Amino acid sequence: MMPSDPAVYGPFAGILAMALATYATRVAGFWLMGHVPLTLRVRRMLETLPGAIVVATVAPLVARAGMPGVIGIGVTLASMLLRRNEFLAVALGLTAVSLARAFGL
Repeated sequence: MMPSDPAVYGPFAGILAMALATYATRVAGFWLMGHVPLTLRVRRMLETLPGAIVVATVAPLVARAGMPGVIGIGVTLASMLLRRNEFLAVALGLTAVSLARAFGL
């Protein structure tokens, strides 16, 4: 392989480009939020944003998984409401999905 072969430096260039894009996004976000007045409305929006991101990520996965996904989310939600332990909730949710699939749901 020649040193100028894209197979040699291509993966490293891709990783470096993604790292720079991620860093630039974070820096731009901090810079931009430094110019936004933190009113009560903006604070409420920022507080609800993580939950909205989780729902936007999980909802399509549950829809694609069908009934086992719904059962898994239900078990996970119930576990979080009762025990407030994320690790336990994830473990129980995955177990519920696995059992639902094993029983043909």
